[in-house]
Amino acid sequence: MSVKEKFISLIHQLQDDICTALEKIDGKATFREDRWERPGGGGGKTRVIVDGNVFEKGGVNTSVVEGELPEVMAKQFGVTGGQFMACGISLVIHPLNPYVPTVHANWRYFELYDAQGNIKDSWFGGGADLTPYYLDEEDGKHFHRTFKNACDPFGAALYPLYKKQCDEYFVNKHRNNETRGIGGIFYDYLRPDASRTAEDLYLFSKATGEAFIPAYLPIVEKTKDLPYTTANKDWQEYRRGRYVEFNLIHDRGTLFGLKTNGRIESILMSLPPRARWEYDYHPEPGSAEARMVEYLQPREWA
Repeated sequence: MSVKEKFISLIHQLQDDICTALEKIDGKATFREDRWERPGGGGGKTRVIVDGNVFEKGGVNTSVVEGELPEVMAKQFGVTGGQFMACGISLVIHPLNPYVPTVHANWRYFELYDAQGNIKDSWFGGGADLTPYYLDEEDGKHFHRTFKNACDPFGAALYPLYKKQCDEYFVNKHRNNETRGIGGIFYDYLRPDASRTAEDLYLFSKATGEAFIPAYLPIVEKTKDLPYTTANKDWQEYRRGRYVEFNLIHDRGTLFGLKTNGRIESILMSLPPRARWEYDYHPEPGSAEARMVEYLQPREWA
């Protein structure tokens, strides 16, 4: 089986496993699936959960698209066109309870072909990051430690490198370099070379993808039944506003989808159902909300 076939099988297995696990912990809502086709070739499966006991809105999407490389993609990759294949899984989960963190993750694989159909370039990307509204430090350590444990068998230098890349990417630069959350890992354009084969990179993606459920669900289980107030919910929606700002201003995947006339429902699936903005708002000094803001800068977790 080729790496492409293995990766496509992986993302569909991850989609099934993650959706099943999230439905089980929610206990009420189930995922609705929409299958769609891309005019130029390929398509995907969009799965959305809404109005649950635990999850207010979430999506777990897979896509496998192929065909003639769009001009905007050719310019972005610095190539002159040709045929391509891109496959991946992307998820964003927005919980109901403000004490449960929002989470985002994705894993993807890309191949570019020459005129004879031979692979002339390929790369992997992916990662996961956590966006809490209130934070127990142990939960942050657990999330990071789980992904560090997934990375370490492939090299001790990988977690620190991809953790740093995550810290540098998920930042609202227009908000005085405030991080979106407490990070995780993020990597992109991992190409096979003399030190690592495509199979090695596939196995790394598989390990980090399979780390998602044990990284996130114990935190959900611990926090989903905590009591909360209207003020807690207001804070959650205020911080969700920053999440929206990042996705619409800085997120490369969102911007790319919008520029390439992608399926808009899938592209904007990442946005929360409710968010708020307040003029020149600052949390009360010494409050739990103010302590959360102090975490919104890079720090060591694992």
